[in-house]
This record gives sequence, C-alpha cells and structure tokens, in this order.
Amino acid sequence: MPGPYSNDLRERVVSAVEEGGMSRRRTAAQFGVGVSTVIKWVRRFRQTGSVEPDQMGGYRPVLLAAYRDFVHGRFAEQPELSLRGLQQDLADRGVKVSYGAVWDFVHAEGLSFKKNRSGQRTGSSRRRSAAAAMEEVSGSD
Repeated sequence: MPGPYSNDLRERVVSAVEEGGMSRRRTAAQFGVGVSTVIKWVRRFRQTGSVEPDQMGGYRPVLLAAYRDFVHGRFAEQPELSLRGLQQDLADRGVKVSYGAVWDFVHAEGLSFKKNRSGQRTGSSRRRSAAAAMEEVSGSD
C-alpha cells in the first residue's frame, strides 16, 4: 500500500486554495491530484490547522481476548462447534463480533479442526482410485 502524499505537496495545495484564491478543481489539475483530495486537505487544514496525514496502520488489539476462556470452554463442550454457532453464542452474551473476527481468533488459538475424510465431497483426482470403465458400470454386453 502506498504511503501518504508528502507534507510539502499538501502545504502547496492548501496554500494555493487558501492564499492564492484558486478553485479546488483548478488546483487539483495544476498539482495532479484528485479534486476530492484537495477538498479533504483544505477541510483538514481548516479544522486542525495542519495538513499532516493521520497515522496509517498500527496495532489492533484482539477483540475476543477477553473471552478466551469462554471460547475454549465452548470448544471443550462441543468440539465440532461451527464458527457461526460460536458467533451466536457470543452474541447471546452481548458480544457483537464479525464472522471474520471469530475465524481469526479461533485460527490463532489453534482451535480449528479439519473435517474427516468421509465428509469430504471433492478432492484431488490423484487421491481417488481410477474410475471404472463405462462398460463395467453400465453392465452392457
């Protein structure tokens, strides 16, 4: 992901609008940035007095860390619990969390499991025995 535009460019764009009296569209064309970008930079400057970009990225705490014991207990009670079922159990406790957050947490905790081979519907053709000839299957003479 590319980084934010330089502060020098931001300051020159805002200066052209604020001090130079240029329109936002003309400023955008002159500096090679989008019109909405100019509008946002001018708005940010008027609200905060700075054109500095916000922080990108950073640490995000795990949403379900506080419910680690509950999740482990649910999987101990019901090992084949689905993620949707766990999401509903958490919702019943008042924890609103997305399916993706549940998947990330369960995967990080090592609680996910693979289905057994009898439950697999498709797979690599290398793992299956060769198909019988049509004559054998249809029983024709």
